Amino acid sequence: MGTLIAIEGVDGAGKFTLSSRLTHAWEAAGVDAVRVGFPRYGESIHADLAAEALAGEHGDLAAGVNSMAVLFALDRAGAVSDLRRMLHRHDVVLLDRYVASNAAYSAARVHQDADGEMVEWVRALEFDRLVLPRPSAQILLDVPVEVAERRARGREEEDPSRARDAYERDGGLQARTAAVYAGLAASSWMSPWFVVNGAQADGEQVDVTRLAAELLNQTAEYDGMTR
Repeated sequence: MGTLIAIEGVDGAGKFTLSSRLTHAWEAAGVDAVRVGFPRYGESIHADLAAEALAGEHGDLAAGVNSMAVLFALDRAGAVSDLRRMLHRHDVVLLDRYVASNAAYSAARVHQDADGEMVEWVRALEFDRLVLPRPSAQILLDVPVEVAERRARGREEEDPSRARDAYERDGGLQARTAAVYAGLAASSWMSPWFVVNGAQADGEQVDVTRLAAELLNQTAEYDGMTR
């Protein structure tokens, strides 16, 4: 059975860059790793509806915090069979966003903390009712919101197809989401968390080879206690 690891952080934190570097580090060490990104835009009707809503379509759908959370949750639920199959075939399944993303953004939208009702509602929805596999570890890319915003804006300028959505353009929401993420990591929500300096995630300062090894060592201990 493989190890499920999720990378979390606000938009522009550098999740894609770090996930790619970690995957390459594991492959270089002979570890069979595969990467999956959520939401699955272009593959999942639920993810596409959420993206369209955040772009201003479908009336007031985007205004409903629970409604949007359900769409993102159903996107992941549609991938459960694939995730379980990957966990049987690969040593590591690395996720670019997972359930904590839904918990953090939803809680931030209703101005709640990591220990609020919204986080618990998302946990019960995705892990209890939709029976998503629990991660063995989660990585938080801790990055100043202004740095993440600058990256997201630059990405939009370079590639018009990656225009920022309503969440990404809301600086206040991004700041509140970062605070919820910090609370989730501090409480070891659903698994052990590793906090990485997101401002350096795309630079040479992050020892990705060491991080990759530490993740496998500590998740092996955690899995041994929980399975």
